[in-house]
Amino acid sequence: MTGLQIRDARPSDRDAIEAVTLSAYQEYAALMPAQWEAYRQNILATLADVQPAAQIVADQDGHIVGTVLLYPAETVIANPRSGPVTLVWPEVRLLAVAPAARGQGVGAALMHECVRRARHSGARVLTLHSADIMQAAIRLYARMGFQRAPDLDFQPAPGVTAKGYRLSLEETVS
Repeated sequence: MTGLQIRDARPSDRDAIEAVTLSAYQEYAALMPAQWEAYRQNILATLADVQPAAQIVADQDGHIVGTVLLYPAETVIANPRSGPVTLVWPEVRLLAVAPAARGQGVGAALMHECVRRARHSGARVLTLHSADIMQAAIRLYARMGFQRAPDLDFQPAPGVTAKGYRLSLEETVS
């Protein structure tokens, strides 16, 4: 992708990050009508306070076209249904690519940056969660070598399972 730069987010990127993330996730609203508004509010709350995560963006010629959060190991994540969870390994959250930029390698570039940073931190594993409705993301994760990790699954809402995935950082990522 011409002119694509993967970099840390700047404070001035906040509105663009929110817009890209919401536009990327909007497609799921019709697939989860009962949970959509709560999920949308969770996305907004997460983006309002990303610490201690690294907020990484894909900048194409001065426009944010993708974004992702990379949480370090030992981060405590609130889970209202089961109490706080402490991450054992770094974790990717809220990977988002603007609909107009899909299919151009933006998501892969962001994920490869997460892998690079996790390896640089000394981590042996990188994790993430996804849902069955997120088929394009699941295909990307599979291509990169992520494996299903049912032991990481959790239920953020009744009848909704966030499925865990794990990547060994000791293996080669394509």
